[in-house]
Amino acid sequence: MAAEYDVVWTRPEHERADTPLVVMLHGYGAHERDLLSMVPALPEEFTYASLRAPVQMGPGAYTWFHLDPERLAYSSAEARSAVEDLWSWIDAVRHQHSSVTLLGFSMGMAMATSLLRTRPEAFAAAVGLSGFAVDPAGSADLAGYFDDDALAARQLPFFWGRDQEDPIIPAEYIDYTHQWANRTVKLTKVLYAGAGHGVVPQEVSHIGEFLTAAVLRGSAQPSSRR
Repeated sequence: MAAEYDVVWTRPEHERADTPLVVMLHGYGAHERDLLSMVPALPEEFTYASLRAPVQMGPGAYTWFHLDPERLAYSSAEARSAVEDLWSWIDAVRHQHSSVTLLGFSMGMAMATSLLRTRPEAFAAAVGLSGFAVDPAGSADLAGYFDDDALAARQLPFFWGRDQEDPIIPAEYIDYTHQWANRTVKLTKVLYAGAGHGVVPQEVSHIGEFLTAAVLRGSAQPSSRR
């Protein structure tokens, strides 16, 4: 049985069949409408589904799993459970669409990259914004869970946007994510000075270009831009 999420869809159900789907995953303490402001500037060929994380923190604030906001420490067992629950929802909808792409911000990027690493064949591309990939080192719960070899063999197009001066994501998380991305995905990495822990208009424009090239045309090229 699929896990239940509050979801905002950009198309009514009768218009979604065979459209490429972008699954939008918000960050810690946000909600399902947080990323929707980007949609008007993104390619209209897609259906966008923005999910609310299941763990409520307070009014209008949700998280995919519990997190220590000071150290960004978390339970790897809880993170894995969150990914498995999300898989049940994706499996329930993905066959209605021509492809599935993930777009995650902050903790949502951790969720998106974890989904990629478990079943890379299920996705056309992914976008990670101001976030990180989960480091499984030293975690019994994640031992053998990620299939990075399969992901590397697929060379899936991945857009990573961030500000080099992001005040939220620890340097060690960024270092690991760099190493992981460089060896496993077809990487487009762009730095946005002044974005902080957020998304700027130029970044949204680049995301639209990436989605068009990677999914609609199937020809994203790896690059690194400042």
